[in-house]
Amino acid sequence: MLVERGLGAMNVELVSEAYAIAANYLRRSGAIPDTLITDEYLLEIVVKLFQNGEFNKIRLANKAIVRFEAQSEAKAVA
Repeated sequence: MLVERGLGAMNVELVSEAYAIAANYLRRSGAIPDTLITDEYLLEIVVKLFQNGEFNKIRLANKAIVRFEAQSEAKAVA
């Protein structure tokens, strides 16, 4: 899936791990459903952050969580 999005093989592991960390947190908090289906919006956030130069998986996951929650709150208010 990530290779299809244009990420090189060396980057797939980092993006996958960061996505898994963020998704696990968001599932436990109830922000996304507890399913095995990939949340495309969260994945998009992780990939964009990676492409913008964030290569630490913990920071990548944390930034993705913050952006995801901020967008979810903005949608709830609108």
